[in-house]
Amino acid sequence: MAKAFISSRASINSSSFSMLGGDTVITGDISASADLHVDGSVTGDISCNALVQGEGSEITGAITAQSARIAGLVRGSVSAKEVVILKTARIEGDMSYDTLTIEQGARLEGRLSPAGGQMPPAIARLPASAPVEIKPELSEAAE
Repeated sequence: MAKAFISSRASINSSSFSMLGGDTVITGDISASADLHVDGSVTGDISCNALVQGEGSEITGAITAQSARIAGLVRGSVSAKEVVILKTARIEGDMSYDTLTIEQGARLEGRLSPAGGQMPPAIARLPASAPVEIKPELSEAAE
């Protein structure tokens, strides 16, 4: 029996998913190489691979992730390649992203910076624009 318990426990620990329950309150920064699901309250910065925020949760601090799915209250900046803001979300802070989806009903107070705040590559390659001189065309009648 003990051997079965140990082997099932080992498979749980090797998972790349962590969850903070609704009754969890954390004060301090969280850094995880795994995906993180937050249903509780966090006061501090969060850095992880993928963040899933539950509807009743509250995060006060900066979020940095590859992907973020936000359904609760966020007071702080969000920086992720892919951001999904669900209709129950309330965000008070700036957001930088590569792709963004916002459901109708979500509330966002802050600035949006596409492409992670970087200039899109197509625009960055354009030469610096020089003043353009427009010359009126001469009509044949004017000659």
